[in-house]
Amino acid sequence: MEFKDPSEYTKKDFVSNQDIRWCSGCGDYHIHNALTSTWSKLGIPKENFAVISGIGCSSRFPYYSDTFGFHTIHGRAPTVAIGAKLANPELSVWVITGDGDGMSIGGNHLIHAIRRNPDINIILFNNEIYGLTKGQTSPTSRTGIKTKSSPLGSIDTPIEPLALAVTAGATFIARVVDTNLPMMREIFAESAVHKGVSFIEAYTNCVIFNDGAFAAAESRLERKDATVELKHGEPLVFGKNSDKGIILDGFTPKVVTIGENDVKKEDILVHDETSTNPAYVYMLATMKGPDLPIPVGVLRRVEKPTYESLVHQQEKEAAKAKGKDLSGLLLSSDSWSVS
Repeated sequence: MEFKDPSEYTKKDFVSNQDIRWCSGCGDYHIHNALTSTWSKLGIPKENFAVISGIGCSSRFPYYSDTFGFHTIHGRAPTVAIGAKLANPELSVWVITGDGDGMSIGGNHLIHAIRRNPDINIILFNNEIYGLTKGQTSPTSRTGIKTKSSPLGSIDTPIEPLALAVTAGATFIARVVDTNLPMMREIFAESAVHKGVSFIEAYTNCVIFNDGAFAAAESRLERKDATVELKHGEPLVFGKNSDKGIILDGFTPKVVTIGENDVKKEDILVHDETSTNPAYVYMLATMKGPDLPIPVGVLRRVEKPTYESLVHQQEKEAAKAKGKDLSGLLLSSDSWSVS
């Protein structure tokens, strides 16, 4: 690994010499482009990055990044990432996972990583399909989809990753779309400076097994109507002419047209990413087309003590109270002799 002043980094410093073997046209390329570009601008020494992945197309990421990292086992990347952060709190830890790896076999690990709030960044590549194992239904696949494992159409209800993150208590929650590189770079940079767990869902097109799953959100021509960009303190306005907005009808979000039926811009719901009310964030996390626009950007950003800070504080208090003599601890009142 080459050591130089972080202010001199470029994107090339974070791209490995390995041939990238994602399928041509895969959305993972865009995320790799945006993330390596973001890392080069953070001012963090390259030796302080750790990229942890599980299993799947997205989880090849450590090979394609010139950083330290682990390609771990299926679903266990969050657990390894917490261990790395506890061992060295100075690390900038990035977990790369997919909708299969993170939401299926790794679901339990992901939930507990989120609730503990370690200062790590989790990016979930969501293509709503199992890509590496050739096109089976994944936990986020839409009901009715026909795949190799559901030839008559899936009867399952898909998991909503961001809703899961809300209920687990994530302190930073965001969604990005693979074709919007400027937004990805902005969100990844904000994730990096957030103190606590960051959970980012990245809509990623699988051109081979689920092409077009997010076509409207990815299209530059359609995404202004298909998505609503979240900006703190600003109304939830969207549309090609910025004339549509979201209001609440009781507890239900509803699309209205500004200027019709006496609807004014002041009536539109204003986004508050610092809200501690999980109901509001959950509402955003579960908004879907075609009746509602898909929220993109930062859904939530709140502060809470990090897991590693609490663990190390507890260690200091225990050492102060009981000392650091290991033999004394082993032979204390909690041990016994067998004759």
